[in-house]
Amino acid sequence: NVAEKFRRAREALSQLGTVRSAPLYRTAALGPAQPPYLNSAVRVRWEVATGDELIATVLEIERMLGRDRRGEPRWGPRTIDLDVLLWGDRSVRTPELEVPHPRLHERRFALWPVIELVGDDFVLRGEPLATHEARVIDQELEQLSASW
Repeated sequence: NVAEKFRRAREALSQLGTVRSAPLYRTAALGPAQPPYLNSAVRVRWEVATGDELIATVLEIERMLGRDRRGEPRWGPRTIDLDVLLWGDRSVRTPELEVPHPRLHERRFALWPVIELVGDDFVLRGEPLATHEARVIDQELEQLSASW
């Protein structure tokens, strides 16, 4: 059950620090034809030292929830997909991690839950998130529940 995986991911993240969740949304999948996805965002207050430590933890949580990245087609169905969308106001670019997420401003399914957590005045790429959201307002997004 996908909603159960969301809850389990939030529980794993809560072991790292304080967690706050955005609502749960259903959106059409990008890429090849496939069923809709469930999306949300989680804000974790966690004092992590390095990008390597951050991405290693995220990938380990995915693995614990049953994801095997080796057997998945790019942009295809997946058990769970945890992305680091923002890391405060830090910018990180390594082969394993790019923060802010390079396509966050183009994807309403990721952008709107982030706005719910950090506010629409947070600046990304030199503009408030509200400005980016106005550009993707036509992308379908259906709220399923306020909490999960």
